Amino acid sequence: MAVESRADALWEGDLIQGRGSVHPASGAFPDVSLTWRQRAETRESGTSPEELIAAAHAGCFAMALSFGLGNAGHPPERLETSARVGFQLPEGITGIHLSVSGRVPGLDEAGFRAAAEDAKANCPVSKALAGVPITLDVSFG
Repeated sequence: MAVESRADALWEGDLIQGRGSVHPASGAFPDVSLTWRQRAETRESGTSPEELIAAAHAGCFAMALSFGLGNAGHPPERLETSARVGFQLPEGITGIHLSVSGRVPGLDEAGFRAAAEDAKANCPVSKALAGVPITLDVSFG
């Protein structure tokens, strides 16, 4: 059976002066505010759709990489992943940059890089965002 995730958004007012919030149905985090200024001008407070995409992509990529490494007989000790999602008017989302560093006993840097490239191409969030350029930096050791 498929697992479905849900989040809700509330928006009041026009785009520039209005404000809203997002709420995960699971309650995993409290409501987070959204405004146009938070999305397009500053990252001082609140969140943006792009930040939420970055969080989802970083988590999905880390899980996919851990799965691939484990299946290859090299479960990781630690993976640190970051995702940056660019937003520029008028284009919208202009690209995603993933960075990963890891400690994986018994695996060399080339093997880690190959596993990371595979995870980048095949994690479900990467596949969902295939219309956007995705780049990757790998650090091993």
